[in-house]
Amino acid sequence: MSVSTWNWRRLSRELAPLLLLALLILLVGALNRSFLSWDTLIVLFADTATLFVLAAGVAFVIILGGIDLSIQSVASLASVLIALQLPAMGRWAFPITFAFGLLAGAISGLVHVGLRIPSFIATLATSGVFSAAALVLAQGHSITIGQQGRDLFVWVTGRWGDVPNVATIGVVVALICAAIQRYTHFGRYSLAIGAGEQAALASGIPVDRFKVFAFALSGGLASLAGMLLAGRLSSGSPTLANELLLPAIAAVVVGGTAITGGSGGVLRTALGALIISVVRIGMTFLGVNIFAQQIVFGIVLILAVAITMDRIRVLVVK
Repeated sequence: MSVSTWNWRRLSRELAPLLLLALLILLVGALNRSFLSWDTLIVLFADTATLFVLAAGVAFVIILGGIDLSIQSVASLASVLIALQLPAMGRWAFPITFAFGLLAGAISGLVHVGLRIPSFIATLATSGVFSAAALVLAQGHSITIGQQGRDLFVWVTGRWGDVPNVATIGVVVALICAAIQRYTHFGRYSLAIGAGEQAALASGIPVDRFKVFAFALSGGLASLAGMLLAGRLSSGSPTLANELLLPAIAAVVVGGTAITGGSGGVLRTALGALIISVVRIGMTFLGVNIFAQQIVFGIVLILAVAITMDRIRVLVVK
């Protein structure tokens, strides 16, 4: 393959998510003009922010070559914890819940690294633990957040001019995560670990430590996403984020991050989250049954993995 051909293929892969996003917006807008109204776009950005925060955390794990299937359970449990704590703890409930997410993610990482269990199995197991904990704490039902708690959630539900605070939070998270990926040893070495873990180990990179950090970051952002959901819905529920696991992983992969690790980034995930939100809200505008939307997400995920997977580096698919 010539250098010019390789560069063209790389450029086309880089631009594909952006072109797909533009195409989807134009397509849905052509079929339903009200989709392009300012109010609808504001709702789109607000919904995307919560999905992006959830996806941004798991993106770090996927870049390393792993997977975190516990994010929806951590997010749901975080919504229950914040709803239970707000009456007694006030504003302190927010950092406490975020710290819980970091701890929950670190536990998943330690199970994966310490016991040498594949991340798929490790996080599937911890997901069950966190889901059960949420059900026990909430006694199997939703917990309504009272007026006092809703007042404290103004940082989520308020607006800065015409822009909802939740959208601003999404932008801040994107900038912080992009800075982590670009300017820290963890961020720079994550791509190397995902591209070749044995080579990274031979180079003296603390692979296990970075893996635990990635899972902790994933858990922390999942708990933040749970708080955003609780604030917007004024309630916590043990099943609040159950439908967001597939869209979150799809957002990471659709954005151009390889499911096998070693390439991609958080800003790409932001594009992927926008694409998923346009697909989801666009289907609602076009009258697609809400239960059929998961079918579409599944198809999108399969296509995205098929496109982004590096088959030259992965000789055997298990």
